[in-house]
Amino acid sequence: MKIGVDIRVLMDEYYSGVSEYAANLLSAILTLDSENDYKLFYNSWHNLDKRLSSWQREKAVVYGSHIPNKIFNYFCQKIFAYPKIDKFLGGVELFWSPHFNFTSLESKTKKIITVHDLSFLRYPKFFSVRKNIWHHALNVKNNLRLADKIIAVSENTKNDIIELAGVSPEKVQVVYSGNNAAKGIFLENEATEFLSKHNLNGRLILYLGTVEPRKNIGGLITAYNFLRFGSVEFADVKLVIAGAKGWKNKKIYSQWKLSPYKDDIIFLGYISQKEKDILYSKASVFVYPSFYEGFGFPPLEAMTNGLPVVCSNVSSLPEVIGNAALMINPFKPEEIATALKMILSDASLREMLITRGFAQIKKFSWEKTAQEYLNVFNELT
Repeated sequence: MKIGVDIRVLMDEYYSGVSEYAANLLSAILTLDSENDYKLFYNSWHNLDKRLSSWQREKAVVYGSHIPNKIFNYFCQKIFAYPKIDKFLGGVELFWSPHFNFTSLESKTKKIITVHDLSFLRYPKFFSVRKNIWHHALNVKNNLRLADKIIAVSENTKNDIIELAGVSPEKVQVVYSGNNAAKGIFLENEATEFLSKHNLNGRLILYLGTVEPRKNIGGLITAYNFLRFGSVEFADVKLVIAGAKGWKNKKIYSQWKLSPYKDDIIFLGYISQKEKDILYSKASVFVYPSFYEGFGFPPLEAMTNGLPVVCSNVSSLPEVIGNAALMINPFKPEEIATALKMILSDASLREMLITRGFAQIKKFSWEKTAQEYLNVFNELT
């Protein structure tokens, strides 16, 4: 069988979220599958030969066009429906899109799309005007109805697809993601240098993710203010917020500047994998108070590195995290503060959560996810 794969999400300079998912899963599929032939499609104005060479395998060939993305997406694909991507690939029986994108295909080709979340339909207020225009232009609901099969990364996402897009339940299959993390390796002097550079002494509360409204960083800052107010016990605790800037974040940074403890709230921006490993290793607790997630990689990554976790009790997170974290209502910062206090103060609770975390992460592997995808591919043809 010839399978087309849209790897345009792998053109990002830095991988996170969907691009990290696609890279890990595609690598696992190509390792596991020795029978089918894969044709990988990308589009980029830039020369990406070095990055793309890693995807050239015995059973996988990369095909690309070099049209500026805005022209390719809006004009070629959306307006003129040209070129047909599957035809450009020389013909495929099945085409898999690991994320929403402008994609024109021949009607005979089977179409599979992976849906990570429908947060833009559930909570459009969390997104910028530009992002909402983009999602509207994608015509997501129609694309989902036209797909032959939809893979949802959680039961919560499946329910949203059925409710918000009006898709038949029989068309949607849940396939849980793998776990992105492995126990990080670094030299102790590298950790000392990094922590010293950013003045990260004392106990650290770690958040890792994009700085945007959906992640509830404003609520986290409020919770940290509650934790610190009038307390000598937690005077050495710092809040570390690591991750790239997203959209609509001015209010978040304004709230940070107004905090009486702003000097102990450190925004690091985007960090490297090694820096991430150091933080996971040196932090005292990981906190993920998001209002909405389609899956939720960072808490699993933290558990892999032996960190106790405080996590929201909404959307997909309860089904992914199970009983391996202290679950909180993200709309109540005082609950977040209380959970942080408990973990920072109770060594036995910390150990229990760490033990449960190690058990929970064993439920997720990219090999298992890849095998379930191969089953779907075979069933469709």
